[in-house]
Amino acid sequence: MSVAAHERREGLSLGWFERFIYLWIILAGVGGLVLGRTIPQIGEAIERISWQGVSLPLATAMFFVMLPPMAKVKIAEIKNATRNVKPTLITLVANWLIAPALMWALANVFVPEPEYRAGIILLGLAPCTAMVLFWIYFARGNLVQGVMVTAINAVSTLLLYGAMGTFYLGVGGVPVPFLLILFSSVLFVGLPLLIGQLARHYLTRLKGEAWFEGRFLHVMGDVSAVALLATMVIMFSSQGGVILENPVLVLRLMVPNLLHYLIMISLAVGASRLLRLNYPDTAMTAMISSSSQFEVAIGTAMVLFGVGSGAALATVIGPLLEIPLMVTAAKVLWKMAPRFKGGADKPVGLRRGAHGAPSAATVEAGE
Repeated sequence: MSVAAHERREGLSLGWFERFIYLWIILAGVGGLVLGRTIPQIGEAIERISWQGVSLPLATAMFFVMLPPMAKVKIAEIKNATRNVKPTLITLVANWLIAPALMWALANVFVPEPEYRAGIILLGLAPCTAMVLFWIYFARGNLVQGVMVTAINAVSTLLLYGAMGTFYLGVGGVPVPFLLILFSSVLFVGLPLLIGQLARHYLTRLKGEAWFEGRFLHVMGDVSAVALLATMVIMFSSQGGVILENPVLVLRLMVPNLLHYLIMISLAVGASRLLRLNYPDTAMTAMISSSSQFEVAIGTAMVLFGVGSGAALATVIGPLLEIPLMVTAAKVLWKMAPRFKGGADKPVGLRRGAHGAPSAATVEAGE
């Protein structure tokens, strides 16, 4: 059964965000550029309001992006995720063996300047431990498995990041931003998960699970969509000067990033097909295998090479590309869902919840 036929059968519908998503992305990006260009003080203020290298306005927007996916997770299912070994192994091999080596190779091929090259390499060293959960949610992937894998990646980053940086950059004493990693993990995963689970517990008891899965998650999905667009506006307004003043350089630095995303997603999907994973697990592995924790890369580049360095500039390119690329990847993966084990026979997407409101359906691990 095709995805379209499946959606018609189950009464699925696209909300305002998904239906016109590329229009919203273009408007948010252009709006951010215009805002940053016409009122440069906005970008300066965004950069100043930060802690441990994390922009607090950006962190606030990302927190609300992450809250709905975390409210959707059912903690009781984590036990099942620990027994689902194949997707976890794929992501760990991809994140810690393939992705760093691939980004190093691409940077050496396409970026001859040492500082710019170092910034690109840094983007490939730290796997994403926050925003990637939204991409899993958007792709109708296995969120529970994703939470577990991102927790493993956060701990692994603390243990491996310094050694990986020293090996691939060829410099000693690569700093491990412990506070930054801890802060971003708590703010973007731990806190939304805690608040989301408290909301699930009390609102389900008060209003019932049908209301929570239908009405509440539907409204929170709209909040998440608006917060994602706000994230784009903030990123492009703060970096608008860099993009407009160095368009050719920015485009050139995008090439290894773009190829890295495409190759990693393709490898993750290929490995998932080979191991006969179902669609939710495949979407999870593809999203995590291709994402980077740009906050860590940017912070490390600034410490090693300086705030205004070429390395710091190069690390900014990754997050600017991530939203349009990951949105496209999620939509392409969802279109491919019928080709995977289990296909799209179960409603893995937006469905009618209580009172006819569309909501994101929970995907069970292993279904």
